[in-house]
Amino acid sequence: MKIKNIVNLKDYPIDQTGSKEYQDLITKNRELLDKDGCCVLPNFVVSESLKRMKEEVERNLPKTHWTKDHHNPYFSKDDENLSKDHPKRVFSFRESGYINSDDLEEQSDLNKIYESEEMLKFISDSLGVFPLYRWSDPLGKNPYSIMHKDHYFPWHFDGNEFTLSILVQKAEKGGLFEYSPDLRSVENENFDEVTKVLRGSRDKVKSLDLQPGDLQIFKGRFSMHRVTKIEGNTSRYIALPTYVKDNYRVNKPEHSKQVYGKALPIHYERNNVEVDGLMD
Repeated sequence: MKIKNIVNLKDYPIDQTGSKEYQDLITKNRELLDKDGCCVLPNFVVSESLKRMKEEVERNLPKTHWTKDHHNPYFSKDDENLSKDHPKRVFSFRESGYINSDDLEEQSDLNKIYESEEMLKFISDSLGVFPLYRWSDPLGKNPYSIMHKDHYFPWHFDGNEFTLSILVQKAEKGGLFEYSPDLRSVENENFDEVTKVLRGSRDKVKSLDLQPGDLQIFKGRFSMHRVTKIEGNTSRYIALPTYVKDNYRVNKPEHSKQVYGKALPIHYERNNVEVDGLMD
């Protein structure tokens, strides 16, 4: 499987790094990412590859780890030492599922695009982060997220710096990606603003109606985000290839258990790795 069989190279020449078209694309991506931590590239994945991804998802739906649980934006346990209105104590109900990365098929298009050197360089150039690595987390490095009717994924921060998403199948209605750009930083958890969003403030919230084949590059560690409730009978499938600045760190065990249904020895072995000082 070659990159030309997955990526729309006509509009996104990620294999032509010396071309003006490539440099113009990188400039545009960086401007958008610097502005609000997100950029969307429409029709990045060709229709034939999307079809193969959709078929892979549906063959492997029995392997999906489904979650019906309450979590806070940090995927951490309740802390009774904090005030009741602290965002760490605001828990919302989530129902959704993941086909974990370790369950992908050997010839998966998602694996192929994730492992490609062209994609790694393109994302690194777009983010302006050098070096950039594929994630060491064996469950979360490139899973599929699955959401059926009435499923909802509430406000949260990611445990990794950057996330990509490729929408494979769009919900009939709902399933919008909403985010609050750069809501926190390494220097400031910004609990007051996090609380405002959790209470329903829309002042700093943006909404995206992604289409199948769109690639989104997103700084999910600093921008709180959610997926709105799925309506209708068409499920939402989205691929989540993830790249990081630190090729050693993985998700915290509690985060991994809440999202992917289990924690592996690697999650415990690397649990105390200092990340960036943020609570999660």
